[in-house]
Amino acid sequence: MKLLIQNWGIIDYEKAWEKQRAIVEDIQAQRDKNILVLCQHPTVITIGKSGSNKNIITSLEYLNQLGIKIIENDRGGDVTLHNPGQLICYPIFNLYDYRMDLHWFLRQIEKCIIELLNMFNINAHRIDGMTGVWVAEKRKICAMGFHCSRWVTSHGLALNVNNNLMEFNYIVPCGINNKEVTSMSKELGTDIDINEVEEKCIEVFRANF
Repeated sequence: MKLLIQNWGIIDYEKAWEKQRAIVEDIQAQRDKNILVLCQHPTVITIGKSGSNKNIITSLEYLNQLGIKIIENDRGGDVTLHNPGQLICYPIFNLYDYRMDLHWFLRQIEKCIIELLNMFNINAHRIDGMTGVWVAEKRKICAMGFHCSRWVTSHGLALNVNNNLMEFNYIVPCGINNKEVTSMSKELGTDIDINEVEEKCIEVFRANF
């Protein structure tokens, strides 16, 4: 099945989630497509099914003053933060077309991001028992959290490209205390064109899916 690409640009998180749900329902009904969505979000904090407010370490009043929403959703994982300059990928895939195995799917997504980062001379890898992609032993560069209903996936991954990492100080990212957050630009010591990263991301996903 051909992989279709949609780029939503910078889009409000709740609007993107609403659009995802509509695509999921369509794919569940038709089973005729797989869609990879690329986008960015204005700063927002989201809490997955296994998360809680305890990993938000900034006062809700201050976050409200900044206009930063906190949104609980149905993805896996704990607390994370999205902001401009971070590449969001939502693979809305019918796993009937690939393999009905969520463990395989997660490892395949990690493989895509590792290959993508290698294209930019960033040596990235997995850490056993910890979903996502890492640089060295303590620096997380890509967070992941998915939902799957009737073998159609939604939500996805957040790859830090040129985003403001200081905003991650508002939370305990993914509920992990002893790890750092990094980005492509931080690792390389220079700004990275997110449009180029998007192009390479599409290339890698098409090769693997």
